[in-house]
Amino acid sequence: MSKDPRFSSLHMQNWKNFAGVEIAIQNRLFLVGPNASGKSNLLDVFRFLEDLASSGGGFQEAIRRRGGVSAIRCLAARRHPDVEIRVEVQSTGDESRWSYSLAFHQDRQGRPLVRSESVRRGEEVLLDRPDSEDRSDPERLTQTHLEQVNVNREFRDLSTLFASVRYLHIVPQLVREPDRSIGREGDPYGGDFLEQVAGTPERTQKARLRHIRDALRVAVPQLEEIELTRDKRGMPHLRGKYGHWRPQGAWQTEEQFSDGTLRLLGLLWVAMDKEGPLLLEEPELSLHPEIVRVLPQMLARAQRRTGRQVFLSTHAPELLRDDGIGMDEVLLLEPGSEGTTVEPAGSSREIRDLLDGGLTLADIVIPKTRPPSAEQLALFGND
Repeated sequence: MSKDPRFSSLHMQNWKNFAGVEIAIQNRLFLVGPNASGKSNLLDVFRFLEDLASSGGGFQEAIRRRGGVSAIRCLAARRHPDVEIRVEVQSTGDESRWSYSLAFHQDRQGRPLVRSESVRRGEEVLLDRPDSEDRSDPERLTQTHLEQVNVNREFRDLSTLFASVRYLHIVPQLVREPDRSIGREGDPYGGDFLEQVAGTPERTQKARLRHIRDALRVAVPQLEEIELTRDKRGMPHLRGKYGHWRPQGAWQTEEQFSDGTLRLLGLLWVAMDKEGPLLLEEPELSLHPEIVRVLPQMLARAQRRTGRQVFLSTHAPELLRDDGIGMDEVLLLEPGSEGTTVEPAGSSREIRDLLDGGLTLADIVIPKTRPPSAEQLALFGND
C-alpha cells in the first residue's frame, strides 16, 4: 500500500442504529443529527475496526466490549440478521482501492462467529472466508484473519491503518484525578492524558506545548506559559503561568484549569499527532461559541500538517458556520422506524437551494436535528 492510506467509503448493515447505510468518506466528516440518531454509533464502527486490529483486542474482545452481538445488531434487522461492515481504503499514489469486509453473527450459545471476511485490492482477491480450512475447523471462525499476524501479511497495512484510529472525548474530571493513570493506557477519555504528554520525546513535547500555549492565549488571554512538571510521587502535571498583579505571575496546575481549557488543550494536543484517523465526539463541549466557530479552521490547518482524517459529531451551529465546510463533508442522520438513514447535505436539493439563497449550513441543518416538541420539556414537573 502506498503512503497516506485513508478511508474512502463505509457500508454498514444491521450495525446498531443502521439497517443499511452506504456513505462516501471525505478527509473531514461532520456528523449531525438528533439525540439518539446514531452519531456515536457511526463513529464506533471505526473504533470497532481499531479494536479488531489492536494489540489486546481482536474479534471476541471487540464484540464483548459492546455487550455482545445482540447489543450490536440493529433492532430493525429482519430477514438478514448478520451484522456487516465494509470499508474501502484509498492511498496516495495508488490507483487500486482496498476493500475489507466482515460479516458476523452468534451461535446458539451467544458466541460471536465470523460469517464471512474478505480483503480485495482492486480486482485481486487476497482473502475470502470461510475457506476450506474454516469449514474443516469451524473454531477458526471465532477469529478474524485481520488480527492474526501469521496470516495477514498481504494486507497488514490495512490492519495498521485500523489500529491507528484514535478516539478522543476528554472528561476533565478524569484528567484531574490524582491516580488517573493507574492501569490505563491510551484512555480516550483522558485518564492517562498527562502520561501520554509526559511520554512524548522532550523536544517534541516542548514544541507542542509552545504551539498549544500560543493557541490557548486566544481563549485564555492571561495564559503566559504552559509546561509539564512532576510531583514528589513522580506523577505528571501540566501547569500554566497566568498574568497577575504580582510581577512573577501566578502558576496553576490542571486541577485549577477550567473544563473548557482542559478539553481544548487535549484537542490541540491530539490534533498535532501524525497518527491515523481522529474521532471526536462533540468537541464543542465547555467551549465558548467563538472558539467553537474556529475549530474547523484549526482542524484544517492541523490536517495539512499531518494528513490525517478527522470525523466528528456535533450539535453546535457555530461549528457549521465555517464557509470552508463542504456539503459533502456534512452527514445528516435521520432516525426512523426502519433504522437511521445517513445522507450528505449536498444530496438534498432543498439544502442546495437554501445555500444558494444565502443561508449557512448551520441555519439549514441544525433545525433538522431539533426534536419536534422540545418545548414540552418545559412542562416537566407540572401536576
